[in-house]
Amino acid sequence: MMADLDHLHTDLIARIDAADSLDALDAVRVAALGKQGAVTALLKTLGGMSPDERQQQGPRIQALREGVTAAIATKKAALDRAELDAKLARETLDMTLPAEAAPVGSIHPVSQVMDELAEIFADLGFAVATGPEIETQWYNFTALNMPETHPARAMHDTFYLNAKDGEEARVLRTHTSPVQIRAMQAAGGTKPIRIIAPGRTYRSDSDATHTPMFHQVEGLVIDKGITLGHLKWTLETFLKAFFERDDIVLRLRPSYFPFTEPSAEVDVGFSVVNGKRVIGGSDGWMEVLGSGMVHRTVIEAGGYDPNEWQGFAFGCGIDRLAMLKYGMDDLRAFFDGDARWLKHYGFSALDVPTLSGGVGA
Repeated sequence: MMADLDHLHTDLIARIDAADSLDALDAVRVAALGKQGAVTALLKTLGGMSPDERQQQGPRIQALREGVTAAIATKKAALDRAELDAKLARETLDMTLPAEAAPVGSIHPVSQVMDELAEIFADLGFAVATGPEIETQWYNFTALNMPETHPARAMHDTFYLNAKDGEEARVLRTHTSPVQIRAMQAAGGTKPIRIIAPGRTYRSDSDATHTPMFHQVEGLVIDKGITLGHLKWTLETFLKAFFERDDIVLRLRPSYFPFTEPSAEVDVGFSVVNGKRVIGGSDGWMEVLGSGMVHRTVIEAGGYDPNEWQGFAFGCGIDRLAMLKYGMDDLRAFFDGDARWLKHYGFSALDVPTLSGGVGA
């Protein structure tokens, strides 16, 4: 019996070593360990042995089974490696070929200009403030010194939302000025404020230069000893950085806004280059901003004492700034969702505005 086991072990190991494919190895496995296999037959004989024979032959038969099983596993791993190496050598991939171009998105000009504004004003010490787009009439009108009879509160200018019973109708904000009131209230009437408030605004208007929804940025400074000189310097510094030109010339014209007194329209000089207006120079004037010293009524509504605190505010359309800087002539195209337009005027996600690298494209 012992000689037979040694001979069977030697024979099976030799057949395993000689197997040159996974199919051949599996045939050896079935012949040894299958239901009718040689090792399986030996295991079945254990039940008919006497206890002494079983104690003597059982460990040898089990050792044979384990040895054959381990040899098959080792050989299978070697054959798997060999087959993989052959496949890798046979199936090559030329990594020098260019990959197919994948669709690439673009940053919308409005988003890009918002980032440019945040970068410029952050350098001037301004924080970015936000507020709700659905506002109460108090924040949108009353707190900004706009009386009940003011034309801007008319239905044909403002989008009103249906009011609940006993409540005043809310509005889609017509400007980001309510953020100024909220920022003053949050400061508790005791801290200086320097913020810009970019965001979406809504008015009932639509043509080549107006849309029902548009983007606006407003700035607010509240401190002690603030003058019109601070306002002019801030706007001049901002416009020079935004249009990336040193020949920016400003003209402040007296105007009227309910929330500022005195108020001023801000004109910027432009040049004519190849028949187009380009910001910078002094061939003519173009209005770009509204501004003024914050009205004392607005300062009071924000919780500040107008006898101690003064401030200035300004506002302009972000879409209009984008049009002036990047040469777009129709505001409606900003909201058409035309991928061809965005591909032409859009910006790469890697074009992050910085003052050192240039805020524009």
